[in-house]
Amino acid sequence: MNALRSLVSPRGAVFLLLVLLLIAITVLNPTFAEPGQIMRFIQRVAPIAIVAIGQYFVIIAGEFDLSQGSLITAQVIIAGNLVGQDDSRTVPVLLLMVVVGAAVGLVNGVLTTLLKVPSFIVTLGMMLALLGGVMWWTGGAATGNPADSFREIGRGGIRDVPLLDFVPWAVFIVAAWLALGIWITKRPLGKMLIAVGDNARAVDYAGARRAWVTTRAFVISSLSATLAGVLLVGYAGVHPSVGRGYEFVAITAVVLGGVVLGGGRGWIVAAAAGAFALEALFMLLNIAGVPSTLRDAVQGVIIIAAVAYSAVAFRARRKRGPRTSPDQGKEPDAPRGDSARPSASPALVSEGHTETRGD
Repeated sequence: MNALRSLVSPRGAVFLLLVLLLIAITVLNPTFAEPGQIMRFIQRVAPIAIVAIGQYFVIIAGEFDLSQGSLITAQVIIAGNLVGQDDSRTVPVLLLMVVVGAAVGLVNGVLTTLLKVPSFIVTLGMMLALLGGVMWWTGGAATGNPADSFREIGRGGIRDVPLLDFVPWAVFIVAAWLALGIWITKRPLGKMLIAVGDNARAVDYAGARRAWVTTRAFVISSLSATLAGVLLVGYAGVHPSVGRGYEFVAITAVVLGGVVLGGGRGWIVAAAAGAFALEALFMLLNIAGVPSTLRDAVQGVIIIAAVAYSAVAFRARRKRGPRTSPDQGKEPDAPRGDSARPSASPALVSEGHTETRGD
């Protein structure tokens, strides 16, 4: 019973959905079950999953990052034009891309936290600024051709592997990025991000540096977009349209993974699984002959349905009674008769940042 309840919960349903979608794809296209095809599928989804992981950290803190897609485009153009056919430029350009990504995340975070500008507006402005810069640089046409050593990161891998035949570098990269994300969620930063999304005022009362915590979430998000851009150079080419719409795909994947818009509740593994489920859904629709022009409509329906399902499930759980969940960062409401209550969320309590205040 508990296993079934976990499967139909907001963050567990995405795994059930992913399995059902993969089975449906295999029925319609039996060759998909071949190990080599599965590796190619993971390679194709890897950039989306990486961007979704970065978006996860921003959303659990109660914010949005709409600049991811344009940042991916900018990074792809930077790589395509600065690396050229000189292999010796690969490492310096990679370092430059990391610096640019971190700077964009830092600006987004500082404007959101210190100037109190809504993150939706800040990142929307950054999205337009980056996109405008890319269009000015390229004239709206494909430009640049990075060396094969740089492209190899996104399209290369280990060949002649027993059973699997070919294992792309993207598989290792997305696995490592997810492992790093899981590690961060177990660290004070991850717990504080959940606490900020759960009850930002409690974080302030606990004496934590909320602005710096949230800013680091934006930096992680921008670095995720940078990493996705590196992979996309390998097989998507250098074009101003690369990366367009990735921010909305990432938000859809995160919501599909049961992460609550508004923050304070969600699981990073489910957010990454949402990216795979979303791409599997698009693949299934493509096999079934559904026009690709309906893709945006499908994303919109998924966001509405996933948010509605999460809200219904959360209300049902509240009716059954309060239950503390460290992963979700929520705590039950204190009895009305108590003279004092902790002002910090469980994430802060676990770190020792607590204080009490009278009602």
